[in-house]
Amino acid sequence: MGFYQEHVLPRLTDRVMRTGELERLRGRVLTGLAGEVVEIGFGSGLNVAHYPRAVTGVLAVEPATVGRKLAAGRVAAAGVPVSYIGTDAQALPLPDGSTDHAVSTWTLCTIPEPGRALAELRRVLRPGGQLHFVEHGLAPDAKVARAQDRYTPLQRRLAGGCHLNRPIDRLLTGAGLELTELSTFYLTGPRAWGYTYLGVATR
Repeated sequence: MGFYQEHVLPRLTDRVMRTGELERLRGRVLTGLAGEVVEIGFGSGLNVAHYPRAVTGVLAVEPATVGRKLAAGRVAAAGVPVSYIGTDAQALPLPDGSTDHAVSTWTLCTIPEPGRALAELRRVLRPGGQLHFVEHGLAPDAKVARAQDRYTPLQRRLAGGCHLNRPIDRLLTGAGLELTELSTFYLTGPRAWGYTYLGVATR
């Protein structure tokens, strides 16, 4: 990673992702979790305050060292144990069928091979285990989708590889997960950045 991606971008992301609207969505997406959870794109730990008491441990995957430093205070104050297990969601160091749930919040946009990461999550989930997710991605409106295609090259350079135009629902089903809950909507603000997929995918 270069200086910008390693030191500047995690701090910017931490600030941008702390809005009230996004915090409410974190609360929604983490409802119903229990047992051991693997979270990809743990970042600065913004989810930990929202984990239910039924969660016994969080296995965190995060590539940015600064992200881990920013998360330290939140992890220390969390009501759930957090263990860092790796840096790459595309190669999880976990046995098959070993975790109860998984979490991905605004992460699939930046992973180089999101299908591979989702296949890994499916592998490590127990049968019937669930991935809880909230992601931005490809909008159904053709005008918005064209804008997403147009802006994605710049977005990738400025935001650590972030794509505006990934079809999250198709990526999930393509990895062999069943979409058992799905809500889609626009966040407040520019539509090219705001089309959101929130739901649950089950192994």
